[in-house]
Amino acid sequence: AAVCGSHAMTAASTSIAPVVEDDIEDLEDLGGAETADGVRVTRDLPPVVTLRAKRSASRAAVGGGGANTDGVGHRSRANDSDGRGAQSDDDDDEEGDDVPEILGSSEPAGASAVPGVAKVHVKTFGCSHNHSDSEFMAGQLGAYGYDLVTDPDDADVWVVNTCTVKNPSQSAMNTVIIKGKAQGKKLVIAGCVPQGDKKAKELEDLSLIGVTQIDRIVDVVERTLAGDAVRLLEKKPLPSLDLPKVRRNEHVEILPLSTGCLGQCTYCKTKHARGELGSYSPEALVQRVQTAIAEGVTEIWLSSEDTGAYGIDLGTDVTRLLRDLTAVLPTDGSCMLRLGMTNPPYILAHLDAVAEAMHHPSVYAFLHIPVQAGSDAVLDRMKREYVVAEFEKVADTLLAKVPGITIATDIICGFPGETSEDWEKTMALCRKYEFVELHLSQFYPRPGTPAARMKRVDTKEVKRRSRELTAYIESYRPHDTLVGTTQKVWVTDVAKDKVSLVGHTKSYVQVLLPGGEENKARLMGKSAEVRIIDAHRWHVTGELIEVHDRTAPRPEAPPAPKYSSPAAEAWDLKTRKRKEAAARADWVNEKGNNACSSCGAPEGETCGGDKEGTGSSDAETTTTRNDESLGTWMFRALTTAPENRLEWILTAGVFLGLLGIMLSWVASHLSKIASGVSAMASMTRTDR
Repeated sequence: AAVCGSHAMTAASTSIAPVVEDDIEDLEDLGGAETADGVRVTRDLPPVVTLRAKRSASRAAVGGGGANTDGVGHRSRANDSDGRGAQSDDDDDEEGDDVPEILGSSEPAGASAVPGVAKVHVKTFGCSHNHSDSEFMAGQLGAYGYDLVTDPDDADVWVVNTCTVKNPSQSAMNTVIIKGKAQGKKLVIAGCVPQGDKKAKELEDLSLIGVTQIDRIVDVVERTLAGDAVRLLEKKPLPSLDLPKVRRNEHVEILPLSTGCLGQCTYCKTKHARGELGSYSPEALVQRVQTAIAEGVTEIWLSSEDTGAYGIDLGTDVTRLLRDLTAVLPTDGSCMLRLGMTNPPYILAHLDAVAEAMHHPSVYAFLHIPVQAGSDAVLDRMKREYVVAEFEKVADTLLAKVPGITIATDIICGFPGETSEDWEKTMALCRKYEFVELHLSQFYPRPGTPAARMKRVDTKEVKRRSRELTAYIESYRPHDTLVGTTQKVWVTDVAKDKVSLVGHTKSYVQVLLPGGEENKARLMGKSAEVRIIDAHRWHVTGELIEVHDRTAPRPEAPPAPKYSSPAAEAWDLKTRKRKEAAARADWVNEKGNNACSSCGAPEGETCGGDKEGTGSSDAETTTTRNDESLGTWMFRALTTAPENRLEWILTAGVFLGLLGIMLSWVASHLSKIASGVSAMASMTRTDR
C-alpha cells in the first residue's frame, strides 16, 4: 500500500467499487487510486482468497522437507507418555523467556479444545509478507490436524492476521473482532496490530501472537480453545522458512527476504511492529526457492519491507542474493521470479545487479519503487532519506538498462505541510514517467507516529488533489502498443469474474484469457504464447496460440539449512544453555543441596562425570570446600586454575586487591626510595 510502501502490485482492468473489507484485505493488489468520495479505482483481480481448506497430502502445497518433517513436508508431532501431542525435537518446550503470557481462563475447555480437533479459519489483511505468514501458520495448523475452512461461520476459532498500515485496515480488523465475538468464536489476533499496539482496547482479553512468533501458532490456538487468553509477543529471530505451508495460490510462492527496515519514516506504523532489519541468510532463501520449484510453483514473489536493504545486517547484500537465486531458476522459464518492493536509498548501489537479474528469462521486468512525493521538502518531513533526484536516477537507470520494464510507485496525498507548490511537483513527476502502476493514498495519521502530531492539510484540498491525480492516471493507456503483438505469459489465477484466466507478460502486464474448465486444465500453472487483441487501462486481453510444456526437469527439494540466519543460531544456543542450566538445577535439587551439579552424586561419593577416574567430585569444585578455611581457599585460588565462574571472580578480586596494596605501598614509599637511590648515587661519586 502507499503508506507502508511494502505491497507489491499487479496489473488488471479498471472498475469502480466502494472500499469494502474484501478490497482492504488484498491491499498489495489494489491499483488505481482512492477518490475524494472514498471510492477506490481498483482493477479486476483474482478474487480475494482466504486460505483454502486442507487438501490431501498428495495435493497440498506445503513447505519443503528437512528436519522434523514427514513425507510431505509437514512438521511432525510425537505423542508423549500421557497421550498429548508435543512437537518433536527442538520445538517441544517453551523457550526460556519466550513463554506465553496467560491472562486467564474465561471458561472451561469444551469438546473443541481437544488438541488438533477443531475447525480454523485464517483471515488475512495487508501485504504479501502478511499473506506469507498466514500460509505458514495455516500449514502448521493443518499439519497438526486442524481442519482449515474457508467459511468463517463453520470455524471454531478465527486466526486474524492484521495490518497496521492505514486506518481502514485496522478498522476492518475491528469489524472482524466484533463479528467474531458476537458469534461466540474463539479469536487469535496475529500480525502487525498486536505487535505494534498490544494495549489497543479492541485487543483486550484476546489471544495475541507476534510477527516473529508464528511458529508457535499451534500452542496459541490450543490454549485459546481451552479458554485461555494468550499473549506471545516477544521479539525473537525470524521463524524458519522450512515450516509447513498452505499457499493461498498453489502456483505462487511468497518468499519473505527479511523483516523490518532501516528507515524511520514519520508516518509509518509498520516499523513499530516489524522493527529493525532482520534478514534471512542467502543459503536459507536459495533452499526455499529450490523447494518451491521442486513443488511445481509457477511464480516466486520476493517480499520485503525494503529489498534494497537486504543483507546489510548480515554483511551481505541484494546483489549476491539475486545472483544466487537466478542461478537455481529453471532454464526453460517455467518458474518466474518477481522482485519485491524497494526504497530508493539502498537500491542505488545495486542497479546493475537488478538490471542483470531482469535480463534473466525467468525474472519479471517489474519493480515497485514507492516515491511517496515529488517534493524534497515533503520527503524531508517524511524522513524518507532520499531526494527526488535519487528516485529519478533509479527509474532512469532501470528504464535505460531494462527496456519494457514496468515501474510501480506509491503517492501519499495531503501529507502534513504539503503546499500547493509541493503537490504540483508531485504531479509533474507523475506526468514525466506516466507510471503503469500507481497507488494513491490520502494521508492517514497513525497513532504513535511523529506525523500524527503534525498539522494536517485542509480536508477539502486533500480531496481535490486526490481527484486531480486520479483523473490523470486514468487518462493514459500504457498498454495500447501491445495490441497485435505476440507475448509469452505465465498463467497463475482466475479473474474476478470467476471465468477468465489471469496471466502476466515478462513486464508483468496482466493478460486476461478465455476461461472454462478445459482451458483451466490446459493453462493453469503453465506458460503460453498469446496474441494480444485488446487493451484497457489496467490489463490487456489475449487469445491462446500455443501452450508451452516444461522442458527442464524440476529437481528434488534440497535439505533445509539448520538455521535460517545467524541470529537464529545464536538464539538456539542461548535457549539450549538456558534449558541445560535449568535441568541441572532441577537434578541437583532432587539429589540434595550438597549433590554434584554435573552428575547428581551425593556428597562424598565419586563424581559420575569424572571421565579419568581420579575420584574428584563436584563437591571439590564449589567456591569453598566444606573442610577448608578462607585462608586455605585463598591459597588454593592463587595456586590453582579457577574452576567455576564465581571462583574466577573471587580470584580476580584477590589479585586486584594484592596489586592495589602493592601499588599503594610503592606510592607511599616512593619519596624514600628516590632519596635512597639519590644517596647511593652520591656515595658512589664520593668514593670515586
